[in-house]
Amino acid sequence: MRLTTKGRFAVTAMIDLALRQHAGPVTLAGISERQKISLSYLEQLFGKLRRRQLVSSVRGPGGGYCLAKPLEAVSVSDIIHAVDESLDATNCGGKGNCAEDQRPCMTHELWTSLNEKMFEYLNSVSLAELVAQQRERTGTAAVLHDERPLRRVRRPAEELVAA
Repeated sequence: MRLTTKGRFAVTAMIDLALRQHAGPVTLAGISERQKISLSYLEQLFGKLRRRQLVSSVRGPGGGYCLAKPLEAVSVSDIIHAVDESLDATNCGGKGNCAEDQRPCMTHELWTSLNEKMFEYLNSVSLAELVAQQRERTGTAAVLHDERPLRRVRRPAEELVAA
């Protein structure tokens, strides 16, 4: 039993999106660069997230992705299920045909209970909580600051004055 990169990357990308959407749609290229996740992989994940109506896309210049629901309404389990990730500790996929005689194995109930607890926990953690934790951890109140060096753009009026 383990959470694959698909689920991990989807949750990470959704936190990144939630942290930055206040400034408008967030590009997948930006998420890819910040989180070191392949752009083509993010495109696949966000296609699934969009189909599950967790994100919406904006086309054209200045386009990107925005959350389609409030932060509080999106749970970690919503994100993981949206990208077709399943967390299952059983050997039989929950079917109960673990043993050679197609009956549940001796530990089937143990692993089934673990599955239920994992789902309950992941369903109880909202994207809003993860964003708040990230802001607290990085010391940012509400807005992340762009750390890129500023470029001065010379305007035509400035060129006339300078000449």
